[in-house]
Amino acid sequence: MKVFRSFEEFAGLSRHSALAIGNFDGLHLGHQKILKFMVRQAKRQKLLSCVLTFSPHPEKIFGPDKVCMIQTLEQRLEGIENIGVEATLVVPFNRRFANLHPRDFVEKVLVHAAAVRTVIIGENFRFGKKREGDIPALCRYGDELGFEVHAVPQVRKNRTIVSSSHIRDLLKQGAVEDAVPLLGRFYEIEGDVISGAGRGKTLGFPTANVQSPNEIVPRGVFLTLLGVEGKPRPALTNVGVRPTFGRKKLTIEAHILNFRKNIYGESVKIGFLKKLRDERAFASPEDLSRQLQKDMDAAERFFQGRRIFP
Repeated sequence: MKVFRSFEEFAGLSRHSALAIGNFDGLHLGHQKILKFMVRQAKRQKLLSCVLTFSPHPEKIFGPDKVCMIQTLEQRLEGIENIGVEATLVVPFNRRFANLHPRDFVEKVLVHAAAVRTVIIGENFRFGKKREGDIPALCRYGDELGFEVHAVPQVRKNRTIVSSSHIRDLLKQGAVEDAVPLLGRFYEIEGDVISGAGRGKTLGFPTANVQSPNEIVPRGVFLTLLGVEGKPRPALTNVGVRPTFGRKKLTIEAHILNFRKNIYGESVKIGFLKKLRDERAFASPEDLSRQLQKDMDAAERFFQGRRIFP
């Protein structure tokens, strides 16, 4: 998949496109429905399958609270590519872009830069200055300027609308299992293994300390899959501040089951399968070690003979 960072580069594709527009943070089931529909339309009409997305998220600039992203931009782009999209334009979202009149957005971005023949959006799509543009307005522009518009209905799971905001709330609560049916996969973070204080090894449970760029990292003790060297490995992962030792900095520590190789400096992925418990302070390192052994026993039982699928 080709990734573009400017309208000028994007316009150079010189092919008419089917274009899906959205933030697509998390690439949940609703986003997947939009993108798969767009790819099918592109194939049917012999168009270039394209995505227009934004970085940073508009709510980071205009929202009352600074939104935390479910994915890094790199994770989002990887997921978009895996769906079969041929090109993505990452629009640098700023006040100048946000102040585009709806018609200017359509003419400059959709018609001139993207050469659209088909636009695919979610049913709550708004665009242009102060979100003044809506789907009926986009359809009118399409009739005038020569493109069709498809609004894809939202996805519901257990009578709940699948949305990025709901998934964010679940992940912040540590409810990783509840997020799986909405994402269509396990929640995953990525990062690099760095050197730590070595307390895990002292307690008999050596850990890989992971430094992650992800903005949402669920807190607690989890059963996880740690992807290293191209293979997912069962792991017990603690995300917290190590209160037993009086620490305050958030750390991500993963004990990989039946694995003793040094992986300092490696890039890894951590998929969150199940929460075992909240992090808490223990009266002594010995008490903590005993609890870790219980956690390890639970992890061994969970992973024994199990095939892991979301």
